[in-house]
Amino acid sequence: MSEYRAPVREMLFVINELAGLEELGRLSGFEEATPDLVEAILEEAAQLAGEVIAPTNRIGDATGTRVEDGQVRVAPEFSDAYRQYVEGGWAGLAGNPEHGGQGLPFLINIAVEEMWQSANLAWSLCPLLTQGAAHALEVHGSDELRTEYSPKLTSGEWTGTMNLSEPQAGSDLAAIRTQAVPEGDHYRISGQKIFITYGDHDMTDNVIHLVLARTKDAPEGGNGLSLFLVPKRLPDADGNAGDLNGVKPISVEHKLGINGSPTCVLSFENAVGFLLGAEHNGLACMFTMMNHARLNVGLEGVSIAVRAYQQALAHARDRVQGSALGHEGRVTIIHHPDVRRMLMTIKAEIEAMRAVAYVTAAELDRAGHELDPQVRAAYQARVELMTPVVKGWITESGQHLTSIALQIHGGTGYIEEAGAAQHYRDARIATIYEGTTGIQANDLVGRKIIRDGGAALTSLLDEMGQFGEQWNPSDGLASVRDAYVGAVNDLRESAAWLLANYKRDATIAGSVSFHLLMQMGLVTGAWQMSRAAICAADKLAKGGQDEEFYGAKLVTARFYTEQILPRANAHGSAIRSGGETTMALGEEQF
Repeated sequence: MSEYRAPVREMLFVINELAGLEELGRLSGFEEATPDLVEAILEEAAQLAGEVIAPTNRIGDATGTRVEDGQVRVAPEFSDAYRQYVEGGWAGLAGNPEHGGQGLPFLINIAVEEMWQSANLAWSLCPLLTQGAAHALEVHGSDELRTEYSPKLTSGEWTGTMNLSEPQAGSDLAAIRTQAVPEGDHYRISGQKIFITYGDHDMTDNVIHLVLARTKDAPEGGNGLSLFLVPKRLPDADGNAGDLNGVKPISVEHKLGINGSPTCVLSFENAVGFLLGAEHNGLACMFTMMNHARLNVGLEGVSIAVRAYQQALAHARDRVQGSALGHEGRVTIIHHPDVRRMLMTIKAEIEAMRAVAYVTAAELDRAGHELDPQVRAAYQARVELMTPVVKGWITESGQHLTSIALQIHGGTGYIEEAGAAQHYRDARIATIYEGTTGIQANDLVGRKIIRDGGAALTSLLDEMGQFGEQWNPSDGLASVRDAYVGAVNDLRESAAWLLANYKRDATIAGSVSFHLLMQMGLVTGAWQMSRAAICAADKLAKGGQDEEFYGAKLVTARFYTEQILPRANAHGSAIRSGGETTMALGEEQF
């Protein structure tokens, strides 16, 4: 089983050259985010990820979690890694400085988050959710709640959760039954929640739950939900974790993967809760946290693929099997063309996925810090458009890439001791977390494209189209430019077809939404790979650069457009075939 080495050089290339760190540093509040500081942060994070967090990955998978004496227990090694994470100040990297955070761009936070996820996906979920809870509290909490809870969430001293699902209400949040009864300056929360990641654990002495519940006489459906902050332990007079608050874990789930992460069934019995935002506005408040989490969960597709790729590459370099033309005797399997095809596929898709995720993170930073309201609004629209793509396309691709990595191991990969199977198992949850791929696709088509008449998508397509028109490729990149331009035009046709046809049949949007999401992912990936290739060609033309690193960028961009991008055209063809055959069979015919 190979060790994890954070790809800092790759990350810095995307941060500096594609996501535009220098431009971000000019925005108010981000002045300290200099390239030198960011490089130092990533190097330090890489050390923690590789030396402290990564060794816990296999341990957590084997140990699992359990409920003991009314509390969930995780692997002791998880607690030690979390302690070092908090002591290093990592929890508050992008947090509000008013509450102890460092106020750095989300772009930097997401790069560091990639390292935690690659090192140990199960462990990384706790910091991820805590940051989301802190963000939701910042936006929707009262001054009193922020004063009492934000500093401890920002520092990671206390952790946070998101409580949505119930036994009768998975993704159908309108069916939530948990009740909230007003009592003075707070509410009493009663009900049961399921699938609550890190709903309880022994890494910290308090867990702060954000809970969707229904007040008395609230309207039916989603419009009747409110959001409440419910601590596991109520703070005492000194602000420390005090008495238990009527929240207890009933059980933890036994899962396919991420076994080190406790997925809890929680019981709320007359627990004290505090309203966040206004009554009956809970879904909007919760989506502040959920949309933040969707970008981070989308990144999981990159992160787990990186860990699987590193292990598959090490195996391909070590495993001796068969012969190859031009080589005497038996060779390591990296010499075989089909193994090269698999390795190149993983490498190229990882680079495209990371670039799309990081660029979207930078756009989120600009949406919050640009001075011009119209510019902020444009960036916000772009982020909202791309969020389901980042979440859906990248996690679907990550799942596929971990499968390829297992295949590179051959039969050895199917054996648990090799470690490849764990990456494959762990990757499976990412397409389900924070809304399945189908939910992301419906969100993309229904809320992000049809609702505004395709305005945000048209803006994106125009920008990508102008990039292709202005690109005068150097030698070796003409084929990349041509393939990219063709893919953008095909995506434009798909969007036009959807907008022209969705009204004639109510099932069309849902039938083609997955294909549009995947097509958008592949084409925006090609956009970023093309930008990377242009940058690499410029660096090489100037001389004195790392020819091995930048030369690989050119080859990888060509491979992406030749071997991966053609899938986008297949998705486009499926879109324009409509949804008739999808819905044609009667239920009894299945």
